[in-house]
Amino acid sequence: MTGGRHRVGHGGHRRLNAAICRTVIVRMRFHQPTIDYVARRTAEGRTKREIIRCLKRYVIREVHHLLRPAQRRPSAAS
Repeated sequence: MTGGRHRVGHGGHRRLNAAICRTVIVRMRFHQPTIDYVARRTAEGRTKREIIRCLKRYVIREVHHLLRPAQRRPSAAS
């Protein structure tokens, strides 16, 4: 049972998934905004597993934003 959540497939790039997981674990230990987030979510009653799942999604969004090609802006000099 998924508890009402849609589960994403576990397939994909194994190294990338491992790197994202490592990034989340390191952030949970050393990155102050993430530490604050974990404390807030724990107070709300979330499990560590749920918190890690949410953080992985956040990290993936950050990386996607950085890798997305910059949209071309019309130059003012033309």
